[in-house]
Amino acid sequence: MELSERKKQLLKTIIDEYIETAEPVGSEHIVEKHSLGVSPATVRNEMVALTADGFLKQPHTSAGRVPTSLGLKTYINDLMKEVALPVKDEVTIKESLWEQRFQFHKLLRQAARELSAQTGSLAIAYSEDGEFFYAGTSNILDYPEFIDLDLTKTVLGLVDQQESLEAIFDRAVGDEDVHILLGEELGGDYLEYCGVVFSPFGSGKKNAGVIGILGPTRMQFSRVIPTVRYFGDLLTEFSRNW
Repeated sequence: MELSERKKQLLKTIIDEYIETAEPVGSEHIVEKHSLGVSPATVRNEMVALTADGFLKQPHTSAGRVPTSLGLKTYINDLMKEVALPVKDEVTIKESLWEQRFQFHKLLRQAARELSAQTGSLAIAYSEDGEFFYAGTSNILDYPEFIDLDLTKTVLGLVDQQESLEAIFDRAVGDEDVHILLGEELGGDYLEYCGVVFSPFGSGKKNAGVIGILGPTRMQFSRVIPTVRYFGDLLTEFSRNW
């Protein structure tokens, strides 16, 4: 569905606010904080239309709106600009992995630790030969979404159930360098407000796999996506030496 420029601008503004605050966004807040050049009534009407078209939804306990998976994918693909990973961060990441570059499983363990540190998220590294590493489980508790105990138990349970994570990775289609699965795309109960961003690395069955993060759907995608991509590219580069 093609959105008008006004709807695109409003959708981007709402999602930027939601990513920043973790709170449903109301029309009054949008009008007060942002100069969109339209009346409050127009903003309300456009939010209703974006909701009817499936880009926004209204939580039962709030008058505000939050983005749906469709809204977030539209934001990521059409409205958001990626932030280039600073060279100093690239150097830090590469240096942190350098000593383990010839030891595949130690490298994956260290990569998960470093990705977690770089993103403040729960990081996951999984190899095609069945090895699985994760780091940063405590990071998810920094996000308001994970006050919900059912959600937190489900996410923590995932890292103890390798088959469940494999099933999530298998849901990705296409040959993109970074895959993004949000909400219902994860295929589990209580995961409506969760997202996974991951990058494949290597080639073939041996010494290949995926690395990524699991967190709330309101990740800072503009920074997370290039960071995850860099880890995937770096592991692919190292894999040429294995």
